[in-house]
Amino acid sequence: MHDIIIIGGGIVGLATALRIKEQKPTLKVLLLEKENGVAKHQTGHNSGVIHSGLYYKPGSLKATNCIRGYDMLLDFCNREGVPYDLCGKIVVATKPEQVPLLKNLYERGMQNGLTKNRMISAGEIREMEPHVNGLEGIAVPYTGIIDYTAVSEKYAEIFQKLGGEIRFGEKVVNIKSLTSNSEVVTASGNVYSTKLVVNCAGLYSDKVAQLTQPEEIKVQIIPFRGEYYKIKPEKHHLVKNLIYPVPDPNFPFLGVHFTRMIEGGVEAGPNAVFAFKREGYKKTDFNFPELFEALAWPGFRKVAMKYWQTGMGEYYRSFSKAAFTKALQELIPEIQSDDLIPGGAGVRAQACDHDGGLLDDFSIIENKGAINICNAPSPAATSSLSIGQTVSERVLARI
Repeated sequence: MHDIIIIGGGIVGLATALRIKEQKPTLKVLLLEKENGVAKHQTGHNSGVIHSGLYYKPGSLKATNCIRGYDMLLDFCNREGVPYDLCGKIVVATKPEQVPLLKNLYERGMQNGLTKNRMISAGEIREMEPHVNGLEGIAVPYTGIIDYTAVSEKYAEIFQKLGGEIRFGEKVVNIKSLTSNSEVVTASGNVYSTKLVVNCAGLYSDKVAQLTQPEEIKVQIIPFRGEYYKIKPEKHHLVKNLIYPVPDPNFPFLGVHFTRMIEGGVEAGPNAVFAFKREGYKKTDFNFPELFEALAWPGFRKVAMKYWQTGMGEYYRSFSKAAFTKALQELIPEIQSDDLIPGGAGVRAQACDHDGGLLDDFSIIENKGAINICNAPSPAATSSLSIGQTVSERVLARI
């Protein structure tokens, strides 16, 4: 019998487990992960950026958790010796029509307390990033780079030192709600009893949530694959730190950008294409039941109708290196197709509601036996300790 079972060994599940054990060491906490280690999906496939909180609506869960989580993350890394680099980034308007959006973004950052941000001219852009084409920009000194797998491994290490338990290779296939507790059943045939389930299953969070309550969960996870290129070493001089475009305010992705990596090298990307499998990291990955389920969801069909032009452009860039290069050239005109080497890919778990809304904020759904984190996209990694704190407070209020 466990007090709490956490499902999912990504950075949010691990941070939640750690926060619970830190606040109440006597609780018996078990974390179940279907893979053979931590951070095997969203956490281990992202670009490793420490986000500042620039983009998020003031007062939203994203904004408050990102800003609080940012400070918590840096304190943790300083204390535990996890390397990071606050190298800063610039957000660049390359077209006149993007300038008002850029200024709105700057104002949003100020409302979120990012008082060290500053608007910069075309000349100042060139001083910071000599190869970038831009009319105006925002310099964001808060932004940094880190290895979130290393962070996750440190969370896991400390959680276990505090008496927490992690079991790998345990895919949850059923959750039986009993009078005073729940039974969590795994594919290996093991059954674990618990007072409370905390669902941090990421790409399968909606599926696990459906196991915790008979009534319909009003959101479904839609997988979007983000594909990256790496810049050849001899062209690393084109990128000093992080360079972002002005994002499309109607689309919940940041656009292709340049990111210097903590382990060395520079990445370019990602695009954002609908994946035909929830853990589909390759163009050829395909799972018919998961694809059919997504296409059958009324909300996704509405999203597809609304964003079909944007989506076709993303698919075109996915299969055309020339088109991908052209998008990058808006920021750095000197970049050429031959400078790009195929890199990795990640899949974002994007919650979509029944009416076709792509959830922009974190979503936590509670019921009698469970707390379900049903939408935790970027900046979830930056925000992980804050989200973990938020969830742990809800857990402790119920245990």
